[in-house]
Amino acid sequence: MDASSNSVLEATGLEKRIHGPSGSLEILRGLSLAVQPGESLAILGASGSGKSTLLGLLAGLDAPSAGEVRLLGEDIGQLDEDGRAALRAGRVGFVFQSFQLLPALTALENVLLPLELNPGNDRVSARDLTVRAQTALEQVGLEARAHHYPHQLSGGEQQRVAIARAIVDRPAVLFADEPTGNLDAETGARIIDLLFGLAGPGSDGSTGGPRAALVLVTHDPALARRCDRVAHIRDGVLE
Repeated sequence: MDASSNSVLEATGLEKRIHGPSGSLEILRGLSLAVQPGESLAILGASGSGKSTLLGLLAGLDAPSAGEVRLLGEDIGQLDEDGRAALRAGRVGFVFQSFQLLPALTALENVLLPLELNPGNDRVSARDLTVRAQTALEQVGLEARAHHYPHQLSGGEQQRVAIARAIVDRPAVLFADEPTGNLDAETGARIIDLLFGLAGPGSDGSTGGPRAALVLVTHDPALARRCDRVAHIRDGVLE
């Protein structure tokens, strides 16, 4: 897939190697892709094929062994950790497979955190930010659990808090790593409708707003078919 100057995400020649006691292990090799604004891309592959590794590289959470990633027009390999965090603030959402909720914060406080860390929200009142966080929890059906801590929530509820946190700041790019893996079928269908709604009508919930690009890692072919494009990872190569 050729990169385009209009892409919100471009990867060229990505490689990832790790070194262990038995030598070097090549996880990804020569991988390139481009994602356009508002486009949804599913990445399919067997367990251990490198799907989650690729997602971390694309979001700038890890560094490749070789190659380049441009996120929202920026070469993230040229940015330090603070620069990458500043680039992602308010513009990139990430649903982690392991949730990554802060245990000392309530569900509402976890969802509030990216709003408070985004410099673009400096002039927004604390009350308005709280309302936005509450709305995101309502979207995932967890308004009644707003003041519960992660250890008081089930795995599926923690997953939904993580999704609310990822979408609360209306990102331009949303990365999701197995976003329904801990959810029952009915709740999973609702969450998927929400994610595709962000990548469809507009990330502000309206029909004319900015569209979010969605990069989705999954092993579920039915879920992948809902995306605009599907790519497969096999033996570290994107097909």
